[in-house]
Amino acid sequence: MKAPRFLTVALLPIVGCNALVHPGLLHTNADFTRIRSYVKAKTDPWYTGWEKLAAHANADYTPGAAAVVCRGASWCNPENYPVLYRDIAAAYANAIYWQVTGDTAYGDAAAAILDAWSGTLTTVTGSSDKYLAAGLYGYQLANAGEVLRGYGGWSGLDSLIDMMQAVFLPMNSDFLVNHNGAVIDHYWANWDLCNIASLHAIGVLADNQTAINQAVNYFKSGVGMGALNNAIWTIHTEDTSGKHLGQVQEAGRDQGHSLLDIALLGVIGQQAYNQGEDLFALEDNQILAGAEYVFKYNTGHDVPFTTYSNSQGTATSISSSGRGGIRPIAELIYAHYNGVRGLNVSWTGEYRDVVVEDGNGAEGGGGDYGSTSGGYDQLGFGTLLFRLDD
Repeated sequence: MKAPRFLTVALLPIVGCNALVHPGLLHTNADFTRIRSYVKAKTDPWYTGWEKLAAHANADYTPGAAAVVCRGASWCNPENYPVLYRDIAAAYANAIYWQVTGDTAYGDAAAAILDAWSGTLTTVTGSSDKYLAAGLYGYQLANAGEVLRGYGGWSGLDSLIDMMQAVFLPMNSDFLVNHNGAVIDHYWANWDLCNIASLHAIGVLADNQTAINQAVNYFKSGVGMGALNNAIWTIHTEDTSGKHLGQVQEAGRDQGHSLLDIALLGVIGQQAYNQGEDLFALEDNQILAGAEYVFKYNTGHDVPFTTYSNSQGTATSISSSGRGGIRPIAELIYAHYNGVRGLNVSWTGEYRDVVVEDGNGAEGGGGDYGSTSGGYDQLGFGTLLFRLDD
């Protein structure tokens, strides 16, 4: 393992910024204009994707907001974090449904879910897994709020921002600074990545440029395993094509976490790109190199592997555990690197097609890939939301 680069990151005071794009996390107004046109014309595969999202939208959804969310500890009473990720998935689906159709019943349903949590939640706790909860559910909750922020029937945006900056943002920042008191390579890349995604998403939602800057600077040159050159830590060259294949930090651990790394890298890249910060292009499109490596292996092809060591041990070969897992993550990455940049993304395209075929024509969303937390780690619905004209 190469020596990580060290950076001291301080939690800076919150400042405002009026130059941000809204909505401007995973989706922009231009995206919704494109999506509406496909849905109105019932054009596939976007319309199949729309039908998948519509099946998740529920104007009568009842949230289960709690004051305390607990994950991972035996003393949790209860370990209730599934309530939060299911409610977020429902808020996101309802908010997207409102954006596409203008149906206020779904806007009201999304607002009710977000208001319930912003008016109730005070604490995210548990074992060290509380930092996973703060990262994964922080970025997702902020994205749901960002989609809904233009809804005239919702007056709860400020309350959501206040709660996110009081509960989630300090945990995101603290983890990136202190890593729960552990040695720097104790936590795998996905821990950093989800907290970077959340810190950035809350920063955009709240017009908090300081949080955005901390997230972006850490991703570029931070100390932990989620910084780009630690998350994708060595580059191989494919013999047949000459393309770069980026070995991800968790490749020797298992493929479920390797896929999660790529999912979160895509989220970070997309959120930043929509605010004018092109993290996708860093280090000669290194996010793409990582995606091509992981997707190639998970579609049944061999990839090179360099021995990797950290404080958890040494991996001398890539792990086949969880190989071939299905996650709704490739549409976003394919759309950017092929649709926007016109690059060779053959392995990403192959994985995208496997997931779409598995979903009978489109990526699904929260709950379609399992009822436990892994099935909700991605917001999904990428065929509808990200695919561009092929």
